[in-house]
Amino acid sequence: MRDFERPGRSTVFAANAAAATSHSFATLTAIETLKAGGNAVDAALAASAMLAIVEPQMTGIGGDCFAILAHPDGRVEAINGSGRAPSALTIEKVRADGFDEIPATSAHAVTIPGALRAWEMLAKEKSKLGLARALKPAIDAARRGVPVAPRVAFDWAKAAPELSHPGAVKHLTLGGHAPQTGDRVPFPALADTMEIIANDGVDAFYTGEIAEDLVATLRAAGGIHTLGDFATAKADWVDLLRFPYRGHEILVFPPNTQAIAAPLILGQMDAIGVDNGTLLSPNRVHIYLEAVRRGYALRNDRIGDPEAMPGDPSELLSTQMINGLAASIDQERHTPIAATPDLSGSHTVYLTVVDRDGLAVSFINSLFSEFGSKIVTEKTGVTFHNRGSAFRLDPDHPNALAPNKRPLHTLIPGMVLKDARPTLSYGVMGGAYQAAGHAWFLSNHLAHGLDPQTALDVPRCFLADDKQPNAGVILESALMNVVGEALAARGHHVHASGKPIGCGQGIRIDHKRGVLIAGSDHRKDGCALGY
Repeated sequence: MRDFERPGRSTVFAANAAAATSHSFATLTAIETLKAGGNAVDAALAASAMLAIVEPQMTGIGGDCFAILAHPDGRVEAINGSGRAPSALTIEKVRADGFDEIPATSAHAVTIPGALRAWEMLAKEKSKLGLARALKPAIDAARRGVPVAPRVAFDWAKAAPELSHPGAVKHLTLGGHAPQTGDRVPFPALADTMEIIANDGVDAFYTGEIAEDLVATLRAAGGIHTLGDFATAKADWVDLLRFPYRGHEILVFPPNTQAIAAPLILGQMDAIGVDNGTLLSPNRVHIYLEAVRRGYALRNDRIGDPEAMPGDPSELLSTQMINGLAASIDQERHTPIAATPDLSGSHTVYLTVVDRDGLAVSFINSLFSEFGSKIVTEKTGVTFHNRGSAFRLDPDHPNALAPNKRPLHTLIPGMVLKDARPTLSYGVMGGAYQAAGHAWFLSNHLAHGLDPQTALDVPRCFLADDKQPNAGVILESALMNVVGEALAARGHHVHASGKPIGCGQGIRIDHKRGVLIAGSDHRKDGCALGY
């Protein structure tokens, strides 16, 4: 139960429908869409479009998207809206341009944006109101301008020194500077682009004048993208993997996402039995961090485009694999292992909606880094993501760059079933942290019995993000005060994170009582609402 004498958020309880996003405008947009007759898909699309305006550093139509739809009868559908590398982009081309890795702010980091193709499929096949209706609130907000929220301003200021591309200066700065909290920022060019898409369909983005502007901007920045690359972009329906955990079934998005790492971490913790003890004991945090190291080592070594992966991805979730990883953990000391993540940041939006018919949507959309590649079209106002920077330049690696290939993705929408029905729609954003964040949240919620809001509130830790094996761990201040010294005594190199680690949302479906229980992370500007 929440301590009402301390700062915090009350968990939201709703009888009909609920939504949780990382910005209040987006949550309100989702609720208004539901009340206007839309279903959870309509609400998720409208909220995602709104987030492209109110959290422009995190998401946009120049990014990628993944979603899970869980129907009340237990049917599950999932869509992969991640883009592919240009058809002419090769490792040899990147190396010939003088790079040993793909720079995050280069045009080579821009895979063909896949979000709008996913939005299109969802709107045509699963929504009630259609994409034009979903885009309208965002278009209106982009025209009139919206006040910049505190966390958005924090991220914007951090990214501002890199916003040097002419389109970025034009559309993402106020006279060359980042806006401050409360400043009202319009996006007229992006509003025009989204209105064309609303009127003419998503093909207007991938072909015609908008596509010509997108390709011209990328080629001027050194890219080799073509109109054909955009015209052939597509999203795909995919089958999910399933992982049993404490009487529940965790749905696991297959590669090219990193989602497999989350149940790997949970499985190790469960095999050791660490969740039978205290929530923030040094032992639990130590075992968790060691499990994260091993889960991420496997991710870094084995995950990429499924067409390039050796073996069946589900084999990575075998009992033998998990028990072997757990057995390698020294429960008293940190064990060196080359497993720090090579993907970083917290530059994503995650949202979830459950409608009055029981349809649950878990939805994530992203530019990857803050403002993605920092390349922005001057005419159309589109910010390109930089997901291609995750590719490896080792031709023998499953995540090696190749033409028309999808890179390893950090994005993970989450869903949990119980008794073959959806019981939890959730996600934890934060770049590489997402898989570790999913495991931490699920452990807090399902093993320790915390409601979604309280489970999100629990302080966090992660591996230090400097790409050096065993370089250490980072802890949020609230956790540092509790276990910092004890972790150091166990051999961990402990550092203060200096900022929030990730952010998440969750909605629990309580079938017995007929209520929805929702939470939204305090680490951003969002909220959960229900009615």
